[in-house]
Amino acid sequence: MKLGIIVNNETHLKEITALTLAATKQKHKVVIFAMDKGTSLLPSDEFKNLAKTTDVSLSYCKHSATKFGIKTEELPENIICGSQLNNAMMMHEADRIVVL
Repeated sequence: MKLGIIVNNETHLKEITALTLAATKQKHKVVIFAMDKGTSLLPSDEFKNLAKTTDVSLSYCKHSATKFGIKTEELPENIICGSQLNNAMMMHEADRIVVL
């Protein structure tokens, strides 16, 4: 199973982390897409470390990050700078979607 997580605000980091780790523990793939104020989590080590987890991919909307002044230059290479196309691809590929 593939779980998609849309992160559109900065208030649920602990829930995102717990849900991601629980899903991967059950051998599910997790795709995380950060947009809007959710891009505010990008500088967080806890959030960035999710991209290092096996079977987790993390991308974000460049437009949103720019709008909210999020510095993305030093993000690890495995965090994908994307657009709403990444969101649409996740929606198409995921078996379940959670919005936080």
